[in-house]
Amino acid sequence: MCRWAAYRGDPLYLEELVSSPAHSLIEQSHCATRAKTATNGDGFGIAWYGNRPEPGRYRDILPAWSDCNLKSLARQIRSPLFLAHVRAATGGGTRRDNCHPFVFENWSFQHNGQISNFDRLRRPMEAMLDDRLFHARSGTTDSELLFLLAMQFGLATNPIAAIAQTIGFVEGLSIHLTGSVLVRFTAAFSDGKSLFAIRYATDRKAPTLYASPVGAGYCLVSEPLNDDIDAWREIPDGSAVLIDDTGVHVTPFQPEEHASAERQPIAVIPA
Repeated sequence: MCRWAAYRGDPLYLEELVSSPAHSLIEQSHCATRAKTATNGDGFGIAWYGNRPEPGRYRDILPAWSDCNLKSLARQIRSPLFLAHVRAATGGGTRRDNCHPFVFENWSFQHNGQISNFDRLRRPMEAMLDDRLFHARSGTTDSELLFLLAMQFGLATNPIAAIAQTIGFVEGLSIHLTGSVLVRFTAAFSDGKSLFAIRYATDRKAPTLYASPVGAGYCLVSEPLNDDIDAWREIPDGSAVLIDDTGVHVTPFQPEEHASAERQPIAVIPA
């Protein structure tokens, strides 16, 4: 499974998450402690926001620990909102187009998880995309396709509801075509203003997600960046996260078929 980190707040050098901490994302790329596989060496990527609406992005198929450019860029790039990812491939070849984060217009997206029987679901999933989104697909992963489906279902106008509709659609499709369903989905995504995340799984075994203050902002990570256990709060399975100017908001999350009409907050951490 993959490892990732994301940050929103006052501008911060990417190295504060990517390379500097004791258990930085680069460290996790070859020594993850809370994943099924300790090594995440099938490529990496970073996406960051600056003065333009669309994010900058750098991806490669090298392991994160062996790319000297990544450390150099992380030391120089300072951003108020960025995503970073190291990949352990569960589907799709090791190629640059399959490395996270994925971007479309002003949106960025990264994912840790899986869809069972994806080879049987891919064609009908792709058929849901309009021409603009279908032709934006350049890789072969379930992660990129989930992102584009969420764009199709309205990510730009109602992000959490769009993810709920996307996962609900995939679950229904899987049950219809295969008679079973397994979706594990822990993802971060952003429009360049707010940072969102979802932790959810049909079998209640969602990949891990933690939140913590960092500098004058907040970060979300697959696993803590240091040994200060008290600083990291685990986000419960079945949760949606929003980080904006008012702090960190955590609310219950369910796919559309099971979502309640009104989501009550679990917690708010003030800015």
